[in-house]
Amino acid sequence: MADNRVVAVIPARRGSKGLPLKNLRSLQGVPLIVHSIRAALAANLVDDVVVSTEDDEIAGVAEQHGAVVVKRPDELATDTAQNNGVVTHVLQARGVSDRIVVLLQPTSPLRTAAQIDACIAPLIDGTARSAMTVTPVDDHPGKTVVIDNGLVEPFTNDVDMEARRQTMREVYRQNGAVYAIGAKDFLEHDRFYLRPCHAVIVPAEDSIDIDSEMQLMLAELVLQKRRGQ
Repeated sequence: MADNRVVAVIPARRGSKGLPLKNLRSLQGVPLIVHSIRAALAANLVDDVVVSTEDDEIAGVAEQHGAVVVKRPDELATDTAQNNGVVTHVLQARGVSDRIVVLLQPTSPLRTAAQIDACIAPLIDGTARSAMTVTPVDDHPGKTVVIDNGLVEPFTNDVDMEARRQTMREVYRQNGAVYAIGAKDFLEHDRFYLRPCHAVIVPAEDSIDIDSEMQLMLAELVLQKRRGQ
């Protein structure tokens, strides 16, 4: 790795169909995006925290809480814009294409600074090219089916269909809270996943992804429990 310094990128546009203005919605008395900024600032291995937004209000909140703001162009602020394009824009605008880049989506406010550091460390020591947080799945894919011309077919294989859940291999899902990769690798391959990829296993409680009022209420309850309220 040419440069072991780390830039954390938090993408936060104003528009949201599932939960209007969700990045500014209050969670434990502060805007949702602030939880991601605070986690990034508290991570020992993060050097710079950058919020990418087209919105002046979000930009003001981000700067007030210690993040650097990169204003994104309108074409990266649409419903169809991908995080890949947003991160590429930040890396180029900030001139940090030799660093490690960490993607922190603001809809995952319960991820911790320790989990961020755990994703970064394997890239610094050279044991991984990328890293991500994952969570055990609730329903094993071996128990799922597809329908072919009205007939049931196993998604995996016939053995899994009849196996006891306790004897099956543990399966995880990406929870979207943290992705880490060398910026050069990211720019070359336009991906956050490259082998070898280090997994940081986090509990379901930390994996709440907010896109609805119910998920926001659940996150509020979790934080209240943690703080003994």
